[in-house]
Amino acid sequence: MRTAIVSRRNVLVAGAAAAAVAAVGFSTMEADAATATATTAGGRTGKAAPGGGTAKTLVLYDTTGDYGWLGEVYATQVANLSSHFGSWTAAPVTGYKSGDLAGYSALIYLGSTYDEPLPAAFLADVAATTKPVIWVRDNVWQLTKVDGFAAKFGFTSGLFDFADVAEVSYKGRSLTRGADNKSGLMNLTVSDASKVTTVAAAKRADGSTLPWAVRSGNLTYVSEIPFSYVTHDDRYLIFADLLFDALAPNTRERHRALIRIEDIGPDSDPAELKAIADYLSSMKVPFSVAVYPRYRDPKGAMNGGKAEDYTLAKRPLVVAALKYMQAKGGTLLMHGYTHQYGSVANPYDGVSANDFEFFTAHVDGNDRVIYDGPVKEDSVAWATARMIASGAVFAATGLGAPKIFEFPHYAASPADYQAANTLFGKRYDRGLYFPGVLTGAKYHYARQFGQFFPYTVRDVYGSVVVPENIGNVEPDAYNGHPSRLPADLIASAERNLVIRDGVASLFYHGYLGTDYLKQLVPGIIKAGYTFVSAETMLNG
Repeated sequence: MRTAIVSRRNVLVAGAAAAAVAAVGFSTMEADAATATATTAGGRTGKAAPGGGTAKTLVLYDTTGDYGWLGEVYATQVANLSSHFGSWTAAPVTGYKSGDLAGYSALIYLGSTYDEPLPAAFLADVAATTKPVIWVRDNVWQLTKVDGFAAKFGFTSGLFDFADVAEVSYKGRSLTRGADNKSGLMNLTVSDASKVTTVAAAKRADGSTLPWAVRSGNLTYVSEIPFSYVTHDDRYLIFADLLFDALAPNTRERHRALIRIEDIGPDSDPAELKAIADYLSSMKVPFSVAVYPRYRDPKGAMNGGKAEDYTLAKRPLVVAALKYMQAKGGTLLMHGYTHQYGSVANPYDGVSANDFEFFTAHVDGNDRVIYDGPVKEDSVAWATARMIASGAVFAATGLGAPKIFEFPHYAASPADYQAANTLFGKRYDRGLYFPGVLTGAKYHYARQFGQFFPYTVRDVYGSVVVPENIGNVEPDAYNGHPSRLPADLIASAERNLVIRDGVASLFYHGYLGTDYLKQLVPGIIKAGYTFVSAETMLNG
């Protein structure tokens, strides 16, 4: 059995290379067609996820002040979510011109800078339009000053309420709100209660409530930025569901679940793999298997100081077990090449499945994993070469060419994401994003941010992303993260039911055996979910 360190995870081609891509069986057609393009107006556009519908969403964001960069951070996350429903365009609000909204089916404005100078044309168009509008947090006071606004919508701006709020209720369920979040909530002044509906309510520590989101006519107002201090059970899920009202109001209720068996490599135990396959097959649960095909322990950390380096080709029993998993309903995906980097601790011991492969990291004095930035060799060509080398091992062992990629520990640079998009066009992970990705400016690696998705998206890197959103079983606390047991994942799945067409998607380490699985799978099914394959999600 592998040591517990294996489970550590932290929460977000040309010439000869092109010939190698074809030989291993990768496809670039969909990826090339999906790539988001820059617009001449300083914005960015992106295409829909498979089955994403025909909505055209305009995402406008703030850019001024010392924290103007946060506008792009939030807009990136909204753009990613919006792709589930159709195409999107994201641009700074300061560039808005009269009538720009005409070409879109809905507008989302992210007020992240206090008193951002909003164009009069923008305010007038928002007040006059009949199209769905979602206004988030700041600068609503500028909107409510437009002539006739209060009479039409029944509210005006209020004051920020800085009381501690640890939960937000929505659709009869309680969602969490981080205790460290002290940003406050805008408490609007309602002048005509018959026109204003509270969609979600925040609960103060003393038990009293205030609106977290309200709706009046075509306008929905969210009282805070929902992308800060996010957890699996967070009020972020409310925002993800509110998008259905604006972008796909006729969506039927549906709840699907996914499971991915994680960190499987040449050193895995064949008996454990077969036991997991047998149990999931007996429950009629399709599953994915995240495989890295080359095992490396350059320092001998797991082998008494003696270095090890071998591929699946040297472990025929593991290959046979993987084929057995395929026969039982498993789909193999590529989980990097070695799932570690070079001969250094990155950040633990250099051993496959323990360390990062495409990004560098270290553990600080507070036992927190700190993301440092891309590896020194980082480039599209470098990442492509690793993916091709990985695919060659899959092909040589008769396992077939994986069609989906997952970055080890969910960490990569934009160049690495570009390589994955070109070779696969499909990922199954959580994304790591950076200021500059949306605008085309220089990437700011010190301000990276992650995002999980409660449904399939096509993210700003152009790839279709199969979601993973409720985490994994982790019996022991590590690096400042608490332990997480089946009951915790099931509770997260239950909270995710607030999303009308959302998923409960988890990953599971094979060395844990089947005992936890026998709690997880029935519990998630009982909550109201149906397990499906990753391919089902990719097909929309």
